[in-house]
Amino acid sequence: MSVNTDKQINKGGQIWLNRYSILIMLGAALWGTIGWFVKHLYEFGFTPMEVVTLRAWSSAALLIAYTLAVSPKSLQLKKIQDIKYFIGTGIFSIIFFNYCLFTAIELSTIPIATALLYTAPAFVTIISFFLFREPFTGAKITALALTLVGTCLVVGLTPNSVHNMKTASILLGLGSGLGYALYSIFSKFALKEYTTLRVTTFTFIVASLALIPFFPYKEKTHLFFDSHVLFYAVGLGLLPTVIAYILYTLGLQYTEASKASILSTIEPVVATLIGIFIFMEPFTFVQMLGMGCIIGAVILIQLYENRKLRLERTKA
Repeated sequence: MSVNTDKQINKGGQIWLNRYSILIMLGAALWGTIGWFVKHLYEFGFTPMEVVTLRAWSSAALLIAYTLAVSPKSLQLKKIQDIKYFIGTGIFSIIFFNYCLFTAIELSTIPIATALLYTAPAFVTIISFFLFREPFTGAKITALALTLVGTCLVVGLTPNSVHNMKTASILLGLGSGLGYALYSIFSKFALKEYTTLRVTTFTFIVASLALIPFFPYKEKTHLFFDSHVLFYAVGLGLLPTVIAYILYTLGLQYTEASKASILSTIEPVVATLIGIFIFMEPFTFVQMLGMGCIIGAVILIQLYENRKLRLERTKA
C-alpha cells in the first residue's frame, strides 16, 4: 500500500477504512446474485460457457457505452504494454476460472465445485506474500481457516463427498480458485496506473474479444429476439458483473489483496440466502454454522484492521 493511501486512510480514520471494506463486501454480495440470472438463462437453452460469454459481452457493452458518455479518452491505454494486466484479469482470471468452475461442476457437483472455488483466499494470501510482501498474521490465518471451513459447510462439502470425487474435478476446482484469485493480483498491478472503472472496462473488453470465436451464432442468435433473454443477459452483465467488479476493485485500492479476498467470501452466504428465500432450497443447521464461520472471518479481519489503525495512531 502506498504512502498516499496510508495517509488517506489515517485521515478518515476507522470509518474511512470500513467504507472500503464495505465496498468489497457489497461487490461480493452482488456476485452472490449471479445464480438467479444464470438459472433463468439456462431455461432458454444456454450452456454454462455460453452464459460466461453473454456475461462478458453484456458487461463490455455497458462499460464501453458508459465510458464513451463520461470520458471517451479513458478507453485508451496509457502504454500498449499495459495490455498484459488486462490479459491477466480478463483471460487468466475471468475466462479461466469460469471454464474450470463449470467443467468441475460437470464432473462433480455444484456444491463441491463452489467449495473448491473458495480456495481463492488461500491462493491470494500466498501469492500476495511473495509479490506484495503482505505479511502472514495470526488474524489473517485464523480468518482464512474460518473462511475455508465455513464455505465447505455452506455448500455441503463433507469427508464422504471428497472420497467420491474424481482427480480431474479436484484439479479443475482448484484451478477455478486460482483463476478467481488472480483477479485480485493482476488488479493490484493495474490500479497503479489506471482507475477502477478503466480496469474493469479493459478487463471485460479483453474477455469478450477472446470469447468471440466460441459462441454458436447459427444455433442461438434467434434467442436474442426474446425480451426475457435480453433482460437476464443485460441484468447479468450489470448487477453481478459491472457494478460488482467496480465496487470490489474500488475497495481493493485501499485494502490488501489477501484481506479483500477473505471479505469477498460473503458471496456464498448471499448465494445461499437467495437459494433459500427465492428458490425455496432447504437450509440446514450445518449451513447456518458455515455462514457463521464466514461472517466471523469477516468480523475478525475488520477488528484486526481497526486495532492496527489504533496502534498506528498511538505511535504517531
